[in-house]
Amino acid sequence: MSYRHLLSAALLTFAAILLINLSPLKAADRSGHSEYKIDTTAYPHFDQIKQINAGVLNVGYAEQGPANGPAVILLHGWPYDINSYAEVSALLAAKGYHVIVPYLRGYGTTRFLSDQTPRNGQQSAFAVDIIALMDALKIKKAIIGGFDWGARTADIIAALWPERCEALVSVSGYLIGSQQANKAPLPPMAEQAWWYQFYFATERGSIGYQKNTRAFNKLIWQTASPQWHFDDAVYEQSAKSFDNPDHVAIVIHNYRWRLGLVDGEAKYDELEKRLATAPAITVPTVTLEGDANGAPHPDPSTYAAKFKGKYVYHTITGGVGHNLPEEAPKAFADAIIEAAGYAK
Repeated sequence: MSYRHLLSAALLTFAAILLINLSPLKAADRSGHSEYKIDTTAYPHFDQIKQINAGVLNVGYAEQGPANGPAVILLHGWPYDINSYAEVSALLAAKGYHVIVPYLRGYGTTRFLSDQTPRNGQQSAFAVDIIALMDALKIKKAIIGGFDWGARTADIIAALWPERCEALVSVSGYLIGSQQANKAPLPPMAEQAWWYQFYFATERGSIGYQKNTRAFNKLIWQTASPQWHFDDAVYEQSAKSFDNPDHVAIVIHNYRWRLGLVDGEAKYDELEKRLATAPAITVPTVTLEGDANGAPHPDPSTYAAKFKGKYVYHTITGGVGHNLPEEAPKAFADAIIEAAGYAK
């Protein structure tokens, strides 16, 4: 095996999510299903955000396209937000798809319904959130797409709830991991690529991220997409979502949980046990990778065998980095349409 493949295989086994015991901030009481107008200067593509109670959250989400169209749920990662999918959503809505783009826990207008709920960032919690959202919106089955944390969440739903996933689009492929797998050290270059994970494992890192959230996340944008020359306005429209009162707690917990430095919630133990077996994904799947992704990611050859249904992989060229949906929106929209075709 080549060094590149060895490194990629090691990266594949390395999952990413952690937790911190910060004092939870009180969330306002919210009811049912509501919507409100938002600042279209800050959010030029999504002029309306809706809110709905789902599971332990009141979820903020954007919605585009006809309500009777094929359902598509698009999931963002860290440190990004729903604006990664603004152009993708418009393209899909124009094709007749019903597109839902939720803020994950710890982002934007999504809030916990109770101040007693742990600010948990473990991988299965995000997937349960999206299943709860689908139930609240009465969406029986959807095409699910994602990148970064969103790709991992989409992978988990496809693996554990295939009856809810019509088809899958996953940037960087198969990202399901486990605390057990993450105990294995990686080659030095791979460890270096995860520098922020080790930073977050320290109290200094937690305080530093709290104090410098926007500057920190802008650095991640720049290093993860080295050829994407976004301007300050583009960054700021997403950076507002990091002002969520639970953002820092969720991010720190996510990365600490991945390294086994903190516990998750017992109610997710059975799901994590199943995920630790690296379950195969059987739904029709399209995986994508940008040709200039500066973030840690596995080589496509290391995960192809995890997809047992109809499966296609595409490299998206042109200097495309980690935030693939925003950097190459047509390619991502085309992948959703392609996956939908395989599901018929």
